[in-house]
This record gives sequence, C-alpha cells and structure tokens, in this order.
Amino acid sequence: MNRSLLHPLLLACCMTMGTAAPVVLRSGPAQAVPSNLSRQSFVADAVARSGPAVVTLETARTVQRSAISGIPRGLLMDPFFRRFFQAPGARPPQQRVQRGQGSGVIFDAKGLLLTNAHVVEGADTLSVELTDGRRAEGAVVGTDPFTDLAVVRLEGKGPWPTAVLGDSDRVRVGDWAIAVGNPFGLENTVTMGIISNLNRNVSQLGISGKRLDLIQTDAAINPGNSGGPLLNADGEVVGINTLVRSGPGAGLGFAIPINRAQTIARQLVATGRASHPVIGIGLANGPNGPVIRSVQPGAPASKAGLRPEDQIVAIDGQPMKGAADVVAAIDRKGVGRLLTMTIVRGEARLEISLKPMDLAQLKS
Repeated sequence: MNRSLLHPLLLACCMTMGTAAPVVLRSGPAQAVPSNLSRQSFVADAVARSGPAVVTLETARTVQRSAISGIPRGLLMDPFFRRFFQAPGARPPQQRVQRGQGSGVIFDAKGLLLTNAHVVEGADTLSVELTDGRRAEGAVVGTDPFTDLAVVRLEGKGPWPTAVLGDSDRVRVGDWAIAVGNPFGLENTVTMGIISNLNRNVSQLGISGKRLDLIQTDAAINPGNSGGPLLNADGEVVGINTLVRSGPGAGLGFAIPINRAQTIARQLVATGRASHPVIGIGLANGPNGPVIRSVQPGAPASKAGLRPEDQIVAIDGQPMKGAADVVAAIDRKGVGRLLTMTIVRGEARLEISLKPMDLAQLKS
C-alpha cells in the first residue's frame, strides 16, 4: 500500500461510518524478566579475575645516529678519519632516546611478570605501571629470543596482584578468547573473540628463527598489546599475546600458549636463559610425511647416522605427520634425554636412538 494514501483513506472511512465508537488500545501487563537471565557479562567477570595483574611497560633505549649516512660507525669514531674528511664528519654520532611501550602480566606474587622479548630488547630503563596507578622500576631477569618471551622482576615490596594461569592444552577451537593489554598506549583495553586455530607454526606466518606453535584468535591484538594475556571465559591466562598479522589477512592475532610460556619462564628465573633441544637436522614436508633435507656435521643426528632424504615416521612410537610434529616432539623430550626415531630409508625401516643437545651448544 502507498504510505502517502494511508492517513487520508482512514479519515474518509471514519467519516462515512458516522459516529463509530472509538477504539481503545490497552497494553497488557508488563512481562517480568525471568529470574534465570542475567545482564552480567562473563567477560567483565573474567577481566575482574586477572585484569589487575595486567601491566603497562614503558621502555627507553639510547640509539646512535651517524651524522654522515652510509659511513660505518667504526670509521666515524676514528679521529684520523674525521680530521681527514672534516666538516660534518668531525662531529661524533648523535644520540637520541627511543621510547617504546608494551604489556605484561604478573604471574608470581614475588613481582615476576611475563612479557615479550621484543618489548624489552635493548632497554636501558624499564618502568612498569599497574592498573591501580602504582609505578615501579623493572629489571629484566632473562629473555629468550627463540620464543619471544621475557621475565621481568618488579623492584619494590608489593603486594603484587597475580593472574590465574590456565591450561593451554585444554583450549579448543571455538572457545572464547579475551585479549587484555594497552594497545597504542590506551591502558586496560579489553577485546573479545574466539580461538580460531591451535598449534599454528610460526613458519606459516613467514617468520624464521623462532621456535613457536601459536594460538590463533580473532580477538583484536594491536601494537602495545604485545606481552599481555589472552584469557579464557573463566579469566584464566591461556596465552601471551605476541603478534598480529598486517596486510593481507589482517585481523588475525597470535598468542604463545601459557604452558610453553611457563616452561620458558621457569628456566629464565632459574638460570637467566632457556634451553632448546635440537638434533641438528633441516626438515621439509614430503608427500608421505617429514623428510630430512640436511644434517649438520657434529650434531647428534650426524653422530647417530641420520642422512638427508630419510623419512621420519615416528618418534618414541608417536606418528609424525609433519615437520612441526618433529620439532614439537624433540622440544618435549628435552636436552640430554634419549629418544628413538623411526625412519624409512629406501626400502628399509630403521630405528635410531639419539640424545638432543642444547641449541646454544650446537651454535658454539
């Protein structure tokens, strides 16, 4: 029906009907809200449980900028070089303070907090601000660049709020995910999404030199969120936010599983460094599973007789579907503990025993 004709037609109808009794509209009794429904958000409850332990880290580092571009710093520091070229080169390299910001989460009442290694890398000074407004200086206990994790100790007596740590092995795809942190310097920011995937190998993101299987989430993780916690619906920390994908596929966030983070944190607190078991092989995914592409001389794999083109079928009886499975199995075994690798070489099926060594020892 044409809405412009609606009111005139109704008026004409009333005039032809004479004195019709007016229509009285009565609203029924108000419906009571069922007592079993609640307006309370589970997100608010989750954040209230661990949110007070989320902190802002502010870093400052001194960087040097040469007065002449393209000239190695060593030459610029040489007085004979500066005297020979004179003018702008006569000035020593300029210094400036570079400031950064990130997030962290306190996991121990003694004032120990977890954050990302790239947040505190090269920092000369480190200041920590709590959600209650308190500020404290921080000291780096240890960093691990291979997992991008760091432990910082708060200077002061406390008391310090602590977050509740969950079990990342029990996280399922589709579970609620709540990211807490300080993106772009905006303190105590909370975003929500779901767990999108598990065991996402960092190499799939085009990142090399790291040993990480990540939790993927669509909860917004922005610059400044790095080092903050990823919570489940119960307010337990299940991950440490570490990176967000930009460009194509933007909006995907990734977190380090808290079980892995706890293992690294214990090592950093005990010794200031983390160990990473390796056997000295390069891997690729073949049509039938992981295949050895290279063997490093002098490494455990070389000494045990492993060769390029060997296909790895199982480790300690557990089937290996891909290269990431092999790395994870070696990580779980640890340094110096005997493992048995089942391989296929040509038509032969062999079992080879060897002990992983620490990556630092292998590089030295």
